[in-house]
Amino acid sequence: MVEITHLDASPDTRVPKASVRAADGTAAAATLGLNFGSAEQRGETLVVRIRPDEWYLLGDGAPAMAAGLDLSGFASTVDISHSRTAVRITGDCAADTLSKLGSADFSDHMTPNGAALGNGIAGVTCDIVRDDQRGVRSYLLLLDGSFITYFLGALHDAASEF
Repeated sequence: MVEITHLDASPDTRVPKASVRAADGTAAAATLGLNFGSAEQRGETLVVRIRPDEWYLLGDGAPAMAAGLDLSGFASTVDISHSRTAVRITGDCAADTLSKLGSADFSDHMTPNGAALGNGIAGVTCDIVRDDQRGVRSYLLLLDGSFITYFLGALHDAASEF
């Protein structure tokens, strides 16, 4: 079984999101840390190092965490809550569903819990975080909000066999 949830479907469920760009050696980069391609839950915020110089802060604590960063040097934050939308796909067949639509290897040894990567899913560029929920495999997908109707249709179609 696979459960697909559009987390930003209404203003009441919208996930606060911030992008942080910070060069190596800056205070912001040191504070956020993490290895490239990994994620970590810190209180109410999921911190994701999606690219070598870019982090995402996701969750209710994201605005406060972004506001509290020392942005001296080459560092900046941007609220992306309204430009990027979040979809969660959860279940034992979530990896199989994503594999039907993208080229990444979603097996445990390649994308363990806490892994982060960029990949095309159904032809849409996505940032993907493996973020298991209560011991069940789960992926958080971030994409440009303008693709959501098409994207949800493609995900539901791919998941229908499961």
